[in-house]
Amino acid sequence: MATPEDRAPEDIAIVAVAQTEAHARYDGPEVVLIMEVVNRLLAEADLERGDVGFTIAGSCDYLGGMPFAFVSNVDGMGAWPPVYESHLEMDGAWALFEAWLRLQMGDIDVAMVVGSGKSSPCNAREVFHLQADPYVVAPLGLDPDAMAGIQARALIDAGRATEADIADVVVRSRAAAMTNPNAQVAGEVSVDSLLAAPYDMAPLRAHDVSPKADGAAGVLLARRDRARELTDTPVWITGLDHRIESHHAGLRDLTDSASTRLAATGAGVAAGPIDVAELHVTHAHEEIILRDALGLDETTVVNPSGGPLAGDPVMATGLTRIIEVARRIAGGDADRGVGHAASGAALQQNLLCVMEGGG
Repeated sequence: MATPEDRAPEDIAIVAVAQTEAHARYDGPEVVLIMEVVNRLLAEADLERGDVGFTIAGSCDYLGGMPFAFVSNVDGMGAWPPVYESHLEMDGAWALFEAWLRLQMGDIDVAMVVGSGKSSPCNAREVFHLQADPYVVAPLGLDPDAMAGIQARALIDAGRATEADIADVVVRSRAAAMTNPNAQVAGEVSVDSLLAAPYDMAPLRAHDVSPKADGAAGVLLARRDRARELTDTPVWITGLDHRIESHHAGLRDLTDSASTRLAATGAGVAAGPIDVAELHVTHAHEEIILRDALGLDETTVVNPSGGPLAGDPVMATGLTRIIEVARRIAGGDADRGVGHAASGAALQQNLLCVMEGGG
């Protein structure tokens, strides 16, 4: 771990985090969820909106069924006084990547990142199959859950996992979520009871799929000197990388995640021990693939929040993984960790954010 003296001026830290509850259905507008997060971020860092030099949001217009729906969300982040602003049609984790790059330009020292989504008005399975190959796969309606079932079957047929192994991921996730006040699903369940449930997308069952939710999450990023002014426990981003694979599933080995392995190399995951990892597991078998791709062993605590299987606020889920790790590092429960975000069916695109403490 680097000492405070080792930090370069362009080093960037997370100085404040906030997230909403994972609502099964939120009756208010998405902008209210964003305002809740933004107000908590500014209060935690004792900042005014004018102190933030760059704001960026990650969301998906198609969840609400309206093009350019993100424009109204600007009100939640504050359109006045004017700041540099950006938006990504992606999970907020990718918005964090852009903000991290933007801060390295050196002309501003604080950036705000928000990821948000209301998936309850739509059927996410009908929306996200449009990410697939538009000529062959999308017209078939092969949605992400169906693709996940194919991937889980490939994993089992390759001898890399059993249905009991997949159920065990759900057992651990729901047990961990019992201490997470933002979780949507939590409780003690057994492998046997889960295996007795009917199939959804065989070999996956309904509980193997993350419960879609409405919610928002946000972080404040700051350059070295400003970060130390804003908090006594900055969480330094020491590595950040993301890689994408073909959306033609037949061109990939579905039992592995090559893009996660590449991102792990780029982000420097193996440069030191990983105390905690929060993985964007929207289908239980994905944890098995990601653990292997990242080289994690039993010393790493995985998804202590319960992960997405305990609540999946679409378009904020990946950013929430980074927040959960940052919170544990800032609280002294971990020295170094990695937050993971995924996009596309069957782990098509993967982002890794390596973080550590150290003042």
